[in-house]
Amino acid sequence: MSHKIMELVEKSSLKEEAPEFEVGDTVDVHTKILEGEKERIQVFNGTVIARSGAGTREMFTVRRIVAGEGVERKFPLHSPRIEKVEVKRRSVVRRAKLYFLRDRIGKATRLKERRLPRN
Repeated sequence: MSHKIMELVEKSSLKEEAPEFEVGDTVDVHTKILEGEKERIQVFNGTVIARSGAGTREMFTVRRIVAGEGVERKFPLHSPRIEKVEVKRRSVVRRAKLYFLRDRIGKATRLKERRLPRN
């Protein structure tokens, strides 16, 4: 009973068009940032290494290398602060979580690109 009530409550805060991406994709996440009275959009680009949760609690983790240091950021998928998620590159992966990329640096972090079939 309570599970169905939770679904009804969560349904109102879900995005109608959730972004389509998978683990291993290189994405640009456009996030709204409030600075005092002004609002601007900040872009965080990197590789999606994990997705977790379901419904309004669904999260995804994006990792990138900045000045030789790994930076990871978790984003709620249905947050109103997420303007859009733009897929730049799709990759072939065989795992649900790409935590092994944390131990790698340089060219070892590259993933094989997934090509779309021709029509």
